[in-house]
Amino acid sequence: MWKEVAYRLNRHQPRTLGHGRAQAGVLIALTRDEKVPHIILTRRASTLSTHGGEVAFPGGKRDPEDSSLEQTALREAYEEIGLEPSQVEILGRSGQVISRWGLQVTPIVGLVPSKLQLTPNEGEIAAVFRVPVPFFLETPPSRIDAIDLRGLRSHIPCWHYEQYEIWGLTACMLAEFLNIAFGADFRLYEGARFPLR
Repeated sequence: MWKEVAYRLNRHQPRTLGHGRAQAGVLIALTRDEKVPHIILTRRASTLSTHGGEVAFPGGKRDPEDSSLEQTALREAYEEIGLEPSQVEILGRSGQVISRWGLQVTPIVGLVPSKLQLTPNEGEIAAVFRVPVPFFLETPPSRIDAIDLRGLRSHIPCWHYEQYEIWGLTACMLAEFLNIAFGADFRLYEGARFPLR
């Protein structure tokens, strides 16, 4: 399975949005479960000034010392949830996106061991949780929000998993990754149609 995911990511030409914006990197971390891989997500602390209380991938703004956005994503994942960089096998990237705060965000995809002990940094992260990949592939979004995002009509999926709402930029990055790596058919832009219950 993972060879196929890596092949698809390497074959894919990720969208790049040029230079001139502040950069951020996030980690789409998948567990190495051959039968039912999981994606690791966080819920940010409600006290944070940006994206407080929201579900997000581990990650954050690039520091001047970071040699790459891969290093940014790994450093932030270690700071936020205690994920050791040595435990991550980088598979590739998916397309860059712009956050509502103007950050240019690059999703970095990595494989991690199935049985990880992760410890959230309580100052930044309220919870760390895992969602099985088949949930996203087999469960239609609970709703779709159509919004104008920097001049592009976008269709933002929203999933509810246990007590968590997965929405916004995180859901868009997740849906695009699932399209690339698992052959999903989430249509995120004008003309998109999602199966709804």
